[in-house]
Amino acid sequence: MLKISLIISTILCLYSISILVYGNGVVNSAVYAQSYLQTIKQRNLVIDLGNGVKTNAQLTYPAVGKGPFPGVLLVPGAGQTDMNYSGGYVRIDNKTGSKIYPPTLFFQIAQYLSERGFAVLRYDKRGVGANLTILDSNVWENMTYNDLVQDAQKALNVLIQQPEVNPNKISIIGHSEGGEIVTRIAIDNPATKIKNIVLLDARIQKARDAAHYGFVDLPLEYAKEVLDKNHNGSISLQEASQDQIFQSMVGGNISSLLLTQSNSNNTKLLKSEYNPNNDINININTELKPILEKRSEDMFKASKCENLSTCPTYLRSILNLKSTLSIIGNVSSSTGILIFMDKMILEAQFNKHFS
Repeated sequence: MLKISLIISTILCLYSISILVYGNGVVNSAVYAQSYLQTIKQRNLVIDLGNGVKTNAQLTYPAVGKGPFPGVLLVPGAGQTDMNYSGGYVRIDNKTGSKIYPPTLFFQIAQYLSERGFAVLRYDKRGVGANLTILDSNVWENMTYNDLVQDAQKALNVLIQQPEVNPNKISIIGHSEGGEIVTRIAIDNPATKIKNIVLLDARIQKARDAAHYGFVDLPLEYAKEVLDKNHNGSISLQEASQDQIFQSMVGGNISSLLLTQSNSNNTKLLKSEYNPNNDINININTELKPILEKRSEDMFKASKCENLSTCPTYLRSILNLKSTLSIIGNVSSSTGILIFMDKMILEAQFNKHFS
């Protein structure tokens, strides 16, 4: 359901940003219907993020029409995210050796907009490569939120410098954490530099509340709405272990999570503490919720990353961030703002913010 809502939001976003920059009826799609014509060109780039850290990027732009074109920067969300959100799906063509990209979120956005007259820049997060591979664990483990904001600013500067890009028509799209970063970039830059920002399921409340939602509330909601088929407040350990979506939400193997869990002092929490009746079912409120809450708190206190997916240096850097909702009013009134939010995520974030 979340994925479907995000796809619908993305389609609306793509159409809306075209209208936002060009106005109604400007895009002539007749030529694009001829599939044998090349519609998009691309150029691979390397962005210098400073202090010896570099990351890969790609610029896509129209193969037809006269530039320079309006520019769009795509800023990814939280986690070890590459420029396409293509975790595990990029393949290599055996004949040419070139990468074959799947129709993932940022890849689709870049293709769609470039076919319709935009030059689009997307980039890998620092320390990350294609398929969400950690290329530099030292860079990744020591990353802070401020690093990500500066990285987005440098990517914006690179976009503006490209000869195919009209520097007077720049828009930025950010997803999740990227939407939060985009808001700050818009505040820090004059409206003459950034014409529009688009927020896709942006993190609008305090970052720590968002972390709690992702690590605790979301898997609990999924357990209640999807896994608890009998609606009796418990789920099967076996079924939960076989559900890949749920497994990704809890960060790996649910069985090992309940059987043993390290806290910040390296002491073990045994399964009996969260499953006193020692049965094969997990009570959502009395057994699953406590371990998820403790695990969430321990992430902020830990000395090292948990499976390189959540790192304490980053988590501690977001503790005192102001919420996007409280600062978005500081964006220039001359900058267009387009916001798309999944209904379930929006309700959860507003409940957290105003409770």
